[in-house]
Amino acid sequence: MPIAKELNVQLENRPGTLAKMCKGLAERKVNILAVQASTAERRSQVHLVVENLSTAKTVLAAEGLTYTEVEIVQLRLPNRPGELARVAAKLAEANINIDYAYAGVEPVTNAPLVFFGVAEAERAAKLLDQAAAAAASS
Repeated sequence: MPIAKELNVQLENRPGTLAKMCKGLAERKVNILAVQASTAERRSQVHLVVENLSTAKTVLAAEGLTYTEVEIVQLRLPNRPGELARVAAKLAEANINIDYAYAGVEPVTNAPLVFFGVAEAERAAKLLDQAAAAAASS
């Protein structure tokens, strides 16, 4: 499983802030592969996975936005019942908690991708790679 870099952006929770950020990224040709936004009181937390990370960081800095960069697990799942349950169970068996998850699209193939925010991204990715290899060989 690949490890992806995610940008966690803090926005004011008011109309237009997400639109402004996305417009700034679009103007610099930054493609958003996945996004999740949630609010807590007067702040919004936006998780972004983008194609051009360095340009995205430049845009966010120019907009005066606060962000952090985090490693997350990126997973391509077949579109059939039970796949998310299977993967979540593998992580649970290894005592890896999923803090959050969201979906996006692979840029070239438009295949669905799932992103997992976990405390141990490298360990989770390795575990899921091993599970995928075992499933393929059986």
